Amino acid sequence: MSQQAENPVHFLEVAVEAAEEAGAIIAEAAHRPKNISYKGEVDLVTETDNKAEVVILARLRHHFPAHAIVAEETGASGAEASSKYKWYVDPLDGTTNFAHGYPVFAVSIALLEDGEPLVGAIYNPVTREMFRAIRNEGAYRGDARIHVSSVEKLSKSLLATGFPSHKRVQNPNIHYYWEFTLRSHGVRRAGSAALDLCSVACGQFEGFWEFGLKPWDTAAGILLVREAGGAISNFTGDPYHPGDRELLASNGLIHAEMQAIAAQVAAQEPASLAGNPG
Repeated sequence: MSQQAENPVHFLEVAVEAAEEAGAIIAEAAHRPKNISYKGEVDLVTETDNKAEVVILARLRHHFPAHAIVAEETGASGAEASSKYKWYVDPLDGTTNFAHGYPVFAVSIALLEDGEPLVGAIYNPVTREMFRAIRNEGAYRGDARIHVSSVEKLSKSLLATGFPSHKRVQNPNIHYYWEFTLRSHGVRRAGSAALDLCSVACGQFEGFWEFGLKPWDTAAGILLVREAGGAISNFTGDPYHPGDRELLASNGLIHAEMQAIAAQVAAQEPASLAGNPG
């Protein structure tokens, strides 16, 4: 394999190009009538999701034919699942927002090396902001380096979360939402985990948590938070891997407080919900 093919900078350049190309498709379609179908009772997919995914996959396959790819709409393709390099692609994170004309959605692309995020790119087609990161090289919004906030107390923090589009009655998050809302400046629920993680990385939110996120939802965003100086774990403080049951992201300074609250809620969580993250 050539030196360029193993170069993280090259990986990121291709991811950024793919995200911008997909973002242009999304932006152009944002104000037109949507062709909507359903993957589940309330889980939407639009033709724009599919079109954006096609252009991303074409670019990744052209540049990296030996890499595995896992995309939200088309599933796994390319090399074997054991491949050293695996891309995770969410062509339109926030499809429900997009379908309703609510301008909070993004393209999220990440490359994992041996199971750990190596590069990530998240593009907001509405604001035309590109968030990007390479492991151990910092996180950026455009050309400006970004950092998590310096707020030290949960009581002075603004948080974010999300709720699933399926098994909503069984999901335990409403109990966490109640407690975190009471103990902070508030909790926002914007509908795009990728952009929520970007907001943690650039200091707009102090923390974010959610259950049942897919690897393509989080792979790029968790790298951004880490590279911006934040903390990523599950609720008990163990390392988080894309696709795990629960995600806790923060500026690091309020992480222990958030873990403690999560532990209190979990201890009171109805047994019927404990094994059903949604």
